[in-house]
Amino acid sequence: MNSESRLRGVPFEALAGLAAELEPALAGVLSGAPAESLVDRFLRAHRGLDARGRAACAEAIFGVGLWRRRLRHAAGEAPGSPRLLLALLLRELAGRGDAAELAGLPASALPPPLPPPEPLAVRASLPDWLAAELVRASGAGAEALADALNLPGPVALRANRLRCDRTALASALAAEGVPTRPSSLAPDGLVVTSPRVNVRGLAAWRDGRCEVQDEGSQLLALALGARRGDRVLDRCAGAGGKTLALAGAVGPDGRVFASDADESRLRRLSERAARAGATGMVERLGPGPTPSLQLDGALVDAPCSELGPLRRGPDLRWRIDPAGFAALPPLQLSLLRDAASGVRRGGRLVYATCTFRREENEAVALAFEAAEPGWLRVAPAAPAEVLDANGFLRTFPHRHGTDGFFAAAWVRT
Repeated sequence: MNSESRLRGVPFEALAGLAAELEPALAGVLSGAPAESLVDRFLRAHRGLDARGRAACAEAIFGVGLWRRRLRHAAGEAPGSPRLLLALLLRELAGRGDAAELAGLPASALPPPLPPPEPLAVRASLPDWLAAELVRASGAGAEALADALNLPGPVALRANRLRCDRTALASALAAEGVPTRPSSLAPDGLVVTSPRVNVRGLAAWRDGRCEVQDEGSQLLALALGARRGDRVLDRCAGAGGKTLALAGAVGPDGRVFASDADESRLRRLSERAARAGATGMVERLGPGPTPSLQLDGALVDAPCSELGPLRRGPDLRWRIDPAGFAALPPLQLSLLRDAASGVRRGGRLVYATCTFRREENEAVALAFEAAEPGWLRVAPAAPAEVLDANGFLRTFPHRHGTDGFFAAAWVRT
């Protein structure tokens, strides 16, 4: 299923009579407000909607937010009002003959249909800079990559090894009415196969047996090859998804040191670690330089342009300013060198991002090797199908079904 055919299965007929109430949310997303917040606010204000109505309204807000460039092209010289763009979403992409009626407009308000636009940026509704990045990252596969970024990503879960294994988790979720399938790449991963699951309402989540984590993100934690009893660092821990995955790998006799510039996110990690049964295995560090810890391994999932998970936020592409990208590689290299300073001889180091940009990926890895000659590049501990000829890990949504990630690994000699 591609991104356009998917819209044909949305019950947009449930929008009947709701166009006027939807208009402020549609205007908001077109003005730059986050679509997810607008959807949440709209649904809270319309609690009487049934499941079909909730789905249709959410898809309308997300759809106008994502497809705005394609829809404005279809509008031609007509004023691109929020309701007109909604009608064009319904007609051009969802194939509905009642598009004008559902948008609360007269049929005469819609411009004549146009053939699909040829430029990738317009056809897939991308900023020009992002279309160029996809071509650089995937060449002839750019169109497939763009289409994958226009589809919502699946809900992926990681079984917490400290509480259960993947088989036991799948059985527990099935008993709660949530069907899953095993991830194809991550050994602890499950992909939810039913729509709109409330993960936080599940007993398996509340008691720490699982965490929400994209399969590609799970691979980054595995890439370090952490073993029972190891002392490892998660240098850019954030809220701690990979920290907890590392805790499951090192076990009760190991230690995971978590560091992040945002101390508020680390405070949330303490709560998550307690739920996961990892409190004694996770130690929070301050936001400054890494102390000399004699580590067995370090993971640096560095701040980046975050292009890899764009399918998780359909309007994010319109809120990213590429002018800030140039400042990222120096920061990434600095964080990588800092983490490397705490790793013992024979220990491993992994550098990772969630972006496609080579300036933040291979270029940073090569700059590290030039600045730190005491490291030998090795293949990350990952399945062969996500490793390239240079030993770098790469995942793509159109090839692997994951968000887009990059990783490089070294051993200290």
